[in-house]
Parts: sequence; C-alpha cells; structure tokens
Amino acid sequence: MLDRLRRTAEDLGLAFGDRTVIYNSRKAQELGKWAEEKGRGDAFHHAAFHAYFAEGKNIAKMDVLTDLAEAVGLSGEEARRAMEDGRYRAAVDADWNRSRELGVTAVPTFILDGRRLVGAQPYETLEKLLDDNQVARRDGSDTT
Repeated sequence: MLDRLRRTAEDLGLAFGDRTVIYNSRKAQELGKWAEEKGRGDAFHHAAFHAYFAEGKNIAKMDVLTDLAEAVGLSGEEARRAMEDGRYRAAVDADWNRSRELGVTAVPTFILDGRRLVGAQPYETLEKLLDDNQVARRDGSDTT
C-alpha cells in the first residue's frame, strides 16, 4: 500500500517521506475542525498532511500540532486550549459515524451522486467526477 501511495505522490509531484510508524491523527482531526472555524482549515489540513506524510512528524503530539497551527497563522495558545478542552470531539465523532454510514473503508474516498472513488486518484479522474455532476469550480469558472 505504501509503495502505491509513494508512486502516486511522485506522479503528482507531492512529497512523501519514508514513514515506519503510524501516528494517531485524532487530535489533528479535532484541531482541523477548530482551524476550519477560524477560516484556516485548508491551510491547516495541508500543513498537517505535509508534516505527517512528507516529514514523518508525530501528529498525535500537541506540540507538533500547536506548531502547525502557528505556521498557518493561528494562535498556538488557542490551538492548545481547543485540544485540551475537547470541544471538537463530538464533531469528529459525528464525521466518523457518517463515514461508517456511507461505507467508507479507505481514505481518501470521494462520493458524489452515488458514484464512489476510493484511494488517491489522478486529477483527471476527480475532474471528470465533478464535471459529470456539474459541480462549479471554486474560481467560479464553468466546468463544461
């Protein structure tokens, strides 16, 4: 599985380091919810992805996550409080419950109008899924 991910990352020009340990991402998921609420969700998720997959950082550690929050322009002190008080625990639980309801067994999984794509996909495949379902681009341009 890691070989496939590495090849896909190389094909897409993404950094992918040599990881020998899998770290628990629960706190990162909770902090991601907080970052989304602060309008920095995309930046935080990208930073966490890079820290974990490219740099092999332990995203289960509060200090690592606090540094990531600060790196994307958020308050490290607020980030630590959000993790310590568990205010996003229920939201992450709800996400996990929803994924089980939908039958998600791998990450990433893309589901749109009953069509399911599992695993890392080439850009063209994802673009076709969105185009086929007339999903507008973020920049507002037409998909057709």
